[in-house]
Amino acid sequence: MAYGPPPPPGQGQQPQWQQQQQAPWQQPGNAWQQPQQPQPGMGWQQQPQGGSNTAQIPGSFGPVTDDEKTWSLMAYVGQFLFGAIAPAVVYLGKARSPFVRRHAAQGLNMGIASIAVWIVFGLLSLAVDFFIWVPLLFTAVVMFFLVYAGRAANRGEFRRVPSAVAWPLLK
Repeated sequence: MAYGPPPPPGQGQQPQWQQQQQAPWQQPGNAWQQPQQPQPGMGWQQQPQGGSNTAQIPGSFGPVTDDEKTWSLMAYVGQFLFGAIAPAVVYLGKARSPFVRRHAAQGLNMGIASIAVWIVFGLLSLAVDFFIWVPLLFTAVVMFFLVYAGRAANRGEFRRVPSAVAWPLLK
């Protein structure tokens, strides 16, 4: 059963959701034992499609399986433990699906950007102590966007991370 506003009624008609409906066991012919067919005029209710392990996302990805969601999530969550190695493994090993490849590429771009910022500003902080704050703040921002993109991957969606955080190196 889908949620949302009912369709507007036609001229002089009462909306379907306000009409009295009989319970299935009260309908003639013992209809509660037979599968019910959708009634005309009830088009605003969407019928469930596919299995419970797929979700449709916008774009050309098609249905996303639970396995694809898991690997996409690992491209982000794995960075908390293994840095840029986790999204690289996902990108090189499981990127047959466009959904997984897109998430793994974004995660790997975030990892490469983090490594570059730490190297450059780590060396600059040897000359000026203030520059040590730049990679620390950048790491905090990256962690926020790892959670942001990881939650979307777990839902079967794609959320673009700003290019200042995930440098667009891989696609």
